[in-house]
Amino acid sequence: MKKIGTILILSSLAIWIALLFGNSFKLTQSSFENRVSETHQELLKPKLAPLFDQEFGSTFSFATKIKTAIAEVNNELDASGNRGSKIYDSYELSLTKAAGVGFVSQNKSALFWLIFGLLVIGSMLFILPDANLIPGIKNNGIFHHSLTSAKLLGMIIGGLLISFYILLYFFPHFIANWIIVMGPLSQIMNGNPASQWFLYGFLYTIAILVMGIRMLLKYRHSKYQMIRTGSVMFFQLIFAFLIPEILTKLNMPSADLKNMWPLDYSFFFDYRIDAKIEAGTLGTFMFVWGIVLFAVGVPLLTYFFGKRWYCSWVCGCGGLAETLGDPFRQLSSKKMSAWKIERYLIHIVLVFAVVMTAGVLYTYFTGEASVLGFLDTGTLRYYYGFAIGSIFSGVVGTGFYPLMGNRVWCRFGCPLAAYLGLVQRFKSKFRVTTNGGQCISCGNCSTYCEQGIDVRAYAQQGKDIVRSSCVGCGICSSVCPRGVLNLENLPQVTRKI
Repeated sequence: MKKIGTILILSSLAIWIALLFGNSFKLTQSSFENRVSETHQELLKPKLAPLFDQEFGSTFSFATKIKTAIAEVNNELDASGNRGSKIYDSYELSLTKAAGVGFVSQNKSALFWLIFGLLVIGSMLFILPDANLIPGIKNNGIFHHSLTSAKLLGMIIGGLLISFYILLYFFPHFIANWIIVMGPLSQIMNGNPASQWFLYGFLYTIAILVMGIRMLLKYRHSKYQMIRTGSVMFFQLIFAFLIPEILTKLNMPSADLKNMWPLDYSFFFDYRIDAKIEAGTLGTFMFVWGIVLFAVGVPLLTYFFGKRWYCSWVCGCGGLAETLGDPFRQLSSKKMSAWKIERYLIHIVLVFAVVMTAGVLYTYFTGEASVLGFLDTGTLRYYYGFAIGSIFSGVVGTGFYPLMGNRVWCRFGCPLAAYLGLVQRFKSKFRVTTNGGQCISCGNCSTYCEQGIDVRAYAQQGKDIVRSSCVGCGICSSVCPRGVLNLENLPQVTRKI
């Protein structure tokens, strides 16, 4: 069954990749006028008119023509000193989607069911046979497999993930065919054509649900892991995917109610605040809820339960890391040098998020574009979104799963994890307790620790693990053959550090 499952999964991926090249495009004047604002029509029409009713055989050639035309207009505006009229809208994506006339556009529903049907059925055929194995963790050579030891297969998968994120964030017009295939589902769920973010949300949710089933089977000997995995699957499906789409269909501000600042770094951006105000009572609730969640919920819940209440039970980033990223958790470096980099880097990102947000709020309330005459808040916002929101959290944070482990973003870059970790380290009842007298130094706990903690070293000394980076996933306890490790919430004065 596993071989058949592998064939189906590879077939699905092959069709998915082939979709990049399987469509033709023809831009009509009506589609141009429907998707481009009147102001921009005057600027772009002289450049794009020669393309009207011409058929292009690939996404790349067509989208490049659109992008080149926009760049030429913007260069001319720069040269004339009229920078305020420059075009920043992503017309290259919207026009590419509208111009699709070939095989993909004509068969998008069939292709959707074919691709994801093969993917889900193949995944189940690969995963479900493990239910016949005796429950419990086995030392099954994870460092000897090319996929799970940062060798050739892992590098290939990592390269594909990195490429996907680069296309998603910076060249979405080149994956227009993928977005077109998602169109029928998007229309049903939110009443709008699909965007790259709808595509991403769907893929993200499918990954967590399918790989979550794998987690449920792999760790079925642990009730804690079963419930925790069910929790991240639930929060991703309902809170992160379905509710935002339903809100959009109801013409309300879309929001992931479990997400919060500073992970949701755009929470205080002007357009999001204005959208919530315009939405009335529900928008006001969303805004107040978001503030209460990070200002009151984080310190209170973290005091009682540690950062695990969010990082391992609720967070979408953590959910993807725990499911899709589980095969790579052993790649997290346990070196002291990695820990030093982690401590500095994650708190630098937190400071960056605080400064950027303070600047954004200053501009919102004062109307001044810069602070003290030199710190441009728009530029600050742009660089945070580019460097942290795109490159770090996406390209590196997920693309490096097969290279550096599944919690690269959570460990080195997430500002919310830094905030939660500060509370956990200094004012929390949570800890992982150890019984050093029972430890046989098998090393399972350290091997499976996704946060790069040398758990065995703590266990051998009988010390509680209260590291700010610990997300309380409990895998160390689940893989311990002697019951040495336990996740506990006890009076803070009993911590053994």
